[in-house]
Amino acid sequence: MFFIIIEQIANGLVVGTYYTLLALGLSLVFSLGGVVNLAHGAFYALGAYLAVTVSSLLGLGFFSAVGLAPVGVALVGMAIEVLFLRRLYGEDPILGLLFTFGLAITAEQAIRLIWGGTGLPFGIPPELAGVMTWRGFLFPYYRLTILAVCVGTIAATWLLLNKTSFGMVVRAGTSDPEMVRALGIRLRPVLTAVFGLGVGIAGLAGVMSAPLAGVQPAMGTEILTATFVIVVIGGLGSFWGVVLAGILVGIVKGLTVIFYPPAAEAAMYALMVLVLLVRPRGLLGEKMDRLES
Repeated sequence: MFFIIIEQIANGLVVGTYYTLLALGLSLVFSLGGVVNLAHGAFYALGAYLAVTVSSLLGLGFFSAVGLAPVGVALVGMAIEVLFLRRLYGEDPILGLLFTFGLAITAEQAIRLIWGGTGLPFGIPPELAGVMTWRGFLFPYYRLTILAVCVGTIAATWLLLNKTSFGMVVRAGTSDPEMVRALGIRLRPVLTAVFGLGVGIAGLAGVMSAPLAGVQPAMGTEILTATFVIVVIGGLGSFWGVVLAGILVGIVKGLTVIFYPPAAEAAMYALMVLVLLVRPRGLLGEKMDRLES
């Protein structure tokens, strides 16, 4: 029983870390651009479908897909931000909600038209197949790879936002956009880059989860609710709050599977209600300002 619990905690960490990637992208776009991106799940799905195209249809392999698919998603996201979304900055927030809701529906139908309405096969690469064994503990190598990639991406995102000149501009633009503009720095390209980063991270989550969760048109819609739950639990505008919430949700779901499997999905909603009763702003939520363009 002990090793079963450890295995489920490890599985929960894997699920929690790729949930965290999705939630970080969503939180980043919202806290800096003031847009609730209801199409975030569509970018997650697009990442998975681009990975299938790069890996199988183009024959470049899984590892090329991990590098190229998120970049493709980020480029699509930045094009959408430049052509459409930036027109809505400073407007009534409901306009952003309506636009991204329509974008989500359009993206899902576009996926059905391009790749078909049925799921596509996308297996674990042979190099990452197999299971690690240690005494009574068993854990697939691919899940370890997901954990490593997600942790590395979270760390890289934090370093980008806190240890680079780009991150300094983002933080300054959030707290005092007038001063940044007075220094001759244009914030619209920063907003575009932030949006591309957020949806690119979602695309990476889609690539990594595809061999386990499957690749099908509605996969983005199915994951979006869990992403919002994690952002709410962690606290809007809090980087580490989202990371902590993702890990907590993953572990809670993993442990619930052991003791009462039918309640695994409901467990994260119960956790959200509990957290909001104690801390309405979330675990590490704080007052936010919006990055103005």
